[in-house]
Amino acid sequence: MKPDFDNMSIAQLRAYLLSHRNDDEAFYKLADRLAENSDDSDLYPIPDTPENIAIMETAIREHVKKLEQKRQS
Repeated sequence: MKPDFDNMSIAQLRAYLLSHRNDDEAFYKLADRLAENSDDSDLYPIPDTPENIAIMETAIREHVKKLEQKRQS
């Protein structure tokens, strides 16, 4: 009997898949779940030019600042 992938957390699904690497259904469920969560992600350009490097540096500084504020509160 297969586990209920729809009620598993991403961490549980990942752990199951590591133990059952040939389970295509589990793989596709995990891929779908990860894709659902990626909509909130910010996308940045590849840091291959000075302008893009500056964008990445700014984004990293802002992220670090948010993490520090979160940790302090």
